[in-house]
Amino acid sequence: MAAGPWGWGLAALALLLALLLGGARRLRRRYAAAGARAALRGRAGGVRALLVTAHPDDEAMFFAPTVLGLGKAGARPAVLCCSPGNYYHQGEIRKKELEQSCFLLGIPASDITVIDHRDLPDNPAVEWDTQLLAAFVLKHIETNSINLVVTFDAGGVSGHANHISLYTALRQCRDQSTEPQSSSVNWRISALTPFFLTGRSIFCHCNTRTCIQSGSYLKGAVCSCLNQ
Repeated sequence: MAAGPWGWGLAALALLLALLLGGARRLRRRYAAAGARAALRGRAGGVRALLVTAHPDDEAMFFAPTVLGLGKAGARPAVLCCSPGNYYHQGEIRKKELEQSCFLLGIPASDITVIDHRDLPDNPAVEWDTQLLAAFVLKHIETNSINLVVTFDAGGVSGHANHISLYTALRQCRDQSTEPQSSSVNWRISALTPFFLTGRSIFCHCNTRTCIQSGSYLKGAVCSCLNQ
């Protein structure tokens, strides 16, 4: 039976309503996403982040998504590299490469610090002195008003002994930050300096954007991927 004028009219009306509802949903999602991005930028706008690495190229090999995510969110990242990477006697070349890499990641040369200390050699078989590392990092935090620290996870991502030493030193800082210590190193850290301890954001679903958006970093929480 052929549809009458009323039937065609109702079909057209139903189609129009479906199109309008679909458009309204898309607009709501778009506005919600824009609001989330604005909130994220506002929340991270006061973040002065410090990426603590062991060697030049760590920032690109293991932390590029984290650094780019922080910058996109409105944070200001800096790099503290704890050795010039002189294992093959190319430390000076690698320091220049570090500056070039950081430039591409949005970090100016003025926000890059390279430590060159005889007790912190670039060597996959050497475990670094965690108290010496802590002293360097804490001084850098205080001098530069850092309120977010990023470094390797417990396995150093690649298993490199220097990477693992950084995790161990900063984990001790975090765990002991509220306890008085007799050590010559001042382990006390402001409650406003949380530690986002992960280098795994390149490999897993847990990334900087998620952590900032959830606000967990404001509470000094360790990134959830460490608990997996």
